[in-house]
Formats: sequence, structure tokens, C-alpha cells
Amino acid sequence: MSDIAALAKTAFDPDAPRRVGVAVSGGSDSMATLHLLAPLYQVHAVTVDHGLRPEAAAEAQFVAAACARLGVPHHVLHWSGAEATGNLMDAGRRARMRLIGDWARGQGLEHVALGHTADDQAETFLMRLAREAGLEGLSGMRRSYRSQSVQWHRPFLGVTRAELRRYLRDAGIAWVDDPSNSNPRFERVRARAALAGLADIGITAQGLGRVVDHLAQARAALDAGLEPFIASYVTEEPGALRIEIAALKHDLAPEMQRRLLNAALIWVSGADYPPRAAKLGRFLRDLAPCTLHGCQITRNGTHLHIAREFNAVADLRVPTGQIWDGWWLEAPDGQDVAGLTIAALGPNGLPQCPDWRATNLLREVLLASPAIWAQEKLIAAPIAGFENGWKARKEASSFATTIFRR
Repeated sequence: MSDIAALAKTAFDPDAPRRVGVAVSGGSDSMATLHLLAPLYQVHAVTVDHGLRPEAAAEAQFVAAACARLGVPHHVLHWSGAEATGNLMDAGRRARMRLIGDWARGQGLEHVALGHTADDQAETFLMRLAREAGLEGLSGMRRSYRSQSVQWHRPFLGVTRAELRRYLRDAGIAWVDDPSNSNPRFERVRARAALAGLADIGITAQGLGRVVDHLAQARAALDAGLEPFIASYVTEEPGALRIEIAALKHDLAPEMQRRLLNAALIWVSGADYPPRAAKLGRFLRDLAPCTLHGCQITRNGTHLHIAREFNAVADLRVPTGQIWDGWWLEAPDGQDVAGLTIAALGPNGLPQCPDWRATNLLREVLLASPAIWAQEKLIAAPIAGFENGWKARKEASSFATTIFRR
């Protein structure tokens, strides 16, 4: 228990503000995180009501009552999970992170704690192992990372769920159990069951956590070896990358080629994880133009060009003031932004940018670039040379800095 208390004291960077956010679902992991951090920091709590189960609203109220007893400000955010398509758990995770990021920025919070545990790390490892992931995927979740202009922390990533529940029981703190956590329809639930079965041969969540740490160290060493290549043969454009093909083929071993392309696809797409190994392997065999991982890959003879795929963002529309596909759009001073939205420039907007060819950017890059719209009227498209006082900047740092900093 003392180890958990010590981890709580070092949950954030030493120079981090004392005012921090904590994401709380009402489950044991997040409730323990809330109660461990609340005495030490000026905590603001947030709960996302996903609307997928009738109990969700009551669970949010359960968290609100716990926060009131602690004197912690609490907000409830809403996501219409019933409208999600495809992988429901992944869609829910992405929506939660987006909503919490928007909330944190609105509250002026630069640091947010998540309640992930050693069990989550081990389950993630097993799921990625099933997908035949490479070193990137098997290196696991990071203890701290930056996204959406927020620094996210997992202070109890090395602590098991059982340990956190023991802390809660000893302190007389209740939590809620999400029934979806026992539904074998979900991959994570099946991974949890598999992990329990592996205990008979000595494979535990904490043991897999140590394996993940070793893999992360190996990854960092390999990543450092790619930095000279990136400096010489990779060119960064607004939201896109160009890679010299001859150098890629002749200067890098196959594993390093794979690592570079994984990193490039993650950076351009903004995804949290690389493409499936089999898909990337097929691409690397002949480097043929294709769409992969939300990116459009083309060749112009000497270079591969990796840009965001327009179809991946064609339906993405957010109000001004929010991050759009990893881009910040800054309005000119005094601009009335009421009713304006951010969406892809697309084939309808590009002809309205008379100077787009002067940007020397490929059409694929510009189609998927951010633009300001008043319904169907184009107001600005900074990447395409039609600024109209607006500025666009990618939230992520440079390619090398973002990918190789863990």
C-alpha cells in the first residue's frame, strides 16, 4: 500500500501545476486514482457518459457524489455511443479522449491522470500479440505522453487492479462494475480471461509489464538509430512526409524500414497505434501506391509521399476552437467565429483557392487539409494558400520529435 501512496506523490512531473484533471468512470481503477490523488493535488474530475447503457447516467451521478464528499469539482460529458460504427470499444475510447481533451483545455488543465493499471498493460500486450504487432505495438502504453495539447499520465500503470481494489476496500470506498467488462464479445474481455489462464505457468500482469518495459527500452534504442536517416532522407510537409525511395531500400535493413514506415503512418494519421503488421508487410514488398492506415501513399519516381487520406476525414467536422484531425486553426483577431466549423478542404473547396498550386503541395495533401466553413461557404484554407487571416498549425511536434519521444 505504501508503494501506491508513493506513486501518487509522483503522479505528475515535478514542475507540473498542482491543479490537474482526473478521468473517473466510477470503476475501481479510476476511483482509486481519484481518491489517491485528491489529497495531494487540486483535482478536477471528469466523467464521460457514453449513453450505451441505461446505468451510465447513474454511474456518472455516483462519481459526482464521491467528488462532492472529497470537495472535488466534477463535470459530466456526453457522447452518443449508440451512433458509433465499427469497433465500439475503440470508438468509445477515442471519443472519451477527445471529449476529455476538449474539457481539459477549456478548464485550463495541462495535465490529466488516467486510471490504467498493470492489468490494462498486460491485456493490451496480449491483444497486440494476437495482431502480430511489431516492437512498437508490443512496447505497450506509455506512462506519460502528450496529445491534444494535454499531458496525459498513467501513474498506476505498474500497479495491479487487485492492489487498487484492496486499497479501496481497506478505505471503505465503493466502486461500480461495468457489465461490459465481463462480456466476451469484446476483445479486451477475452484477453483478460486469457491472462487469468496464463497464471498457471507463471505469466502475470506485473511480469508482462516488465517485459513491456524491456521492449520499450529496445524500441528507444532502435528509434535512435533512425534519427540520422530521417535528418537526411525524410522531408516534412504540412501534415505529410516525403521519403527518398533509394535510401529507404538500400540504407535501411528491413526491420528499420518497417519501423520508419510505421512511425510515418502514425504521425500522418494521428493514430495511437501502427497498422497491422501483415498490411504493412504487403506494402513494403513493392512500395506500390495505396491507402493504408488512413493515409494516401503515392510515388513520384524518387520519393514516397505519405499524406492524410481525404476519405478518412471527409465527414469530420468540429466547431472552431477544437482540434480537427490534429490541427489547430487560429482565427484572426476580432473574427466572429459563431457558426463557423472546421472540415476538410476537399474537392469542392480546392477550386476556391486560387493560389493552391503556388504552395507546391500535392493535391492529396490539400484535399485532406483543414479549412474554415460557414455551412457550404469556404472562409479560409491556410494550408492551400487561402489564409484570410487564419493560421493552421499541427498539434504534434516535428515527425522525429513526436515519434521518438516516449
